[in-house]
Amino acid sequence: MSFILEICVDSVESAIAAESAGAGRLELCSALTEGGVTPSAGLIESVRRNTGIRMHVLIRPRSGDFLYSGSEFSVMRRDIDYAGENGADGIVTGLLMSDGTVDVERTALLVEYASPMSVTFHRAFDMSRDHHKALEDIISTGAERILTSGLARTAIEGAGLIKNLVVTAGDRIKIMPGGGINEYNIALLATSTGAGEYHLSARQQSGSRMTFRRKGIYMGDPRLQDEYTLKNADAERIRSVIMILNGIVF
Repeated sequence: MSFILEICVDSVESAIAAESAGAGRLELCSALTEGGVTPSAGLIESVRRNTGIRMHVLIRPRSGDFLYSGSEFSVMRRDIDYAGENGADGIVTGLLMSDGTVDVERTALLVEYASPMSVTFHRAFDMSRDHHKALEDIISTGAERILTSGLARTAIEGAGLIKNLVVTAGDRIKIMPGGGINEYNIALLATSTGAGEYHLSARQQSGSRMTFRRKGIYMGDPRLQDEYTLKNADAERIRSVIMILNGIVF
């Protein structure tokens, strides 16, 4: 069985590292500490110019829930336009109704609008009321895959449900585990779920090159982000995951 490894990146440096390590696809976003939002125009252009592997762009206008207003939906459509015009091969998005069901009508509109780009319904799936209904609803929209942790904190904790989703979905839609995946649990996750695609960030921390550091002032929530700690994709960690996946025999 061949596998596809998708690396979630939020910088040109991380994208280049992921490609050099052998990743099959990028998910490009910004603000990973907030779960990811739509990346800037400049970042989309720069990543496309500096990499050659498939690039899927996150279409999420803000952090928080997945219940979007009319104006937010308009922003999402314009962002899809821009992603397609600048070399994206796919988009990653997800919309819910206030009762926790999938917003089938508007998701289907975005799938149609994004064509011929691939569409991944992201972990808004994990926030849905009923995963059985959500699966069938997402299939009906024409999306190509679902990114999920199996309704758990991490994909390894949700492995049982992920396996069930893989079996239930069959050839109708791809199920891609994501959430807390690393080189230490990828083998167990792959053998227990049977999924063919995996999503992870494989980041490492590094210190800022700033020599002067102002203490006591934060640009955001200090619990989530330290201005003098950088996080980028680690090519060696990605290579390790790929090596492990290539060694799995079913």
